[in-house]
Amino acid sequence: MACKDAQDQRSRGLPGFLPGAPAPDRSFHPSYPHPENQVWQPALPRPGSLPPGLEYLSQLDLIIIHQQVELLGMILGTETSNKYEIKNSLGQRIYFAVEESICFNRTFCSTLRACTLKVMDHSGREVITVNRPLRCNSCWCPCYLQELEIQAPPGTIVGYVAQKWDPFLPKFTIQNANKEDILKIVGPCATCGCFGDVDFEVKTINEKLTIGKISKYWSGFVNDVFTNADNFGIHVPADLDVTVKAAMIGACFLFDFMFFEHSLAGL
Repeated sequence: MACKDAQDQRSRGLPGFLPGAPAPDRSFHPSYPHPENQVWQPALPRPGSLPPGLEYLSQLDLIIIHQQVELLGMILGTETSNKYEIKNSLGQRIYFAVEESICFNRTFCSTLRACTLKVMDHSGREVITVNRPLRCNSCWCPCYLQELEIQAPPGTIVGYVAQKWDPFLPKFTIQNANKEDILKIVGPCATCGCFGDVDFEVKTINEKLTIGKISKYWSGFVNDVFTNADNFGIHVPADLDVTVKAAMIGACFLFDFMFFEHSLAGL
């Protein structure tokens, strides 16, 4: 009888996971909101040349990032750790990201706070680590601007996102592990996005060719003013290197902190 129950349980599958996907690591317990309602992209075979866990990014030309609504922050007007769902164009979750930071930094350093964002796959395995040190973001401090370190897998640096000084436009570069510039990201002069999307164009180093964009989607007046829930879309060529796509996910997190993060305490 026990054997039959076990077979029935395997046939039904685990809530929140597609049939055939490997069972999640029981030692890991992320605070997923209603995981039974989430649909994950099925596991893919990993080519030997890709970092483990990044095979999900190999054929994507659109990556959707959705910030989770923090009800506690809405009610109390406090800054809580950010959480993000990362999905493909079909709406299937491929990763879940959680911010790790201390309350002091969130309270007193606010959007400039140092933090680590851990990006995990459906099994709870950490596949990307984004490290953000405490830095400035003002054009008056050109020597200590924003920078992210991207690791994939954790412990192996694959790239950086670095802010570049410009008096008029927000500019960033995507760098490889040797800190050599690969691509540039150029944002608009005004990033408020009160009644429309905000696009950051992904360009070649000489800025003559646009190959993609990172868009912050407008979610409506009420959501923009009264919540921290932001939605982003990364539009890139499908054959772009997966480590560069991982760096762009990190860039999305950085843009959210720098330009779109707010709380009721600031109203």
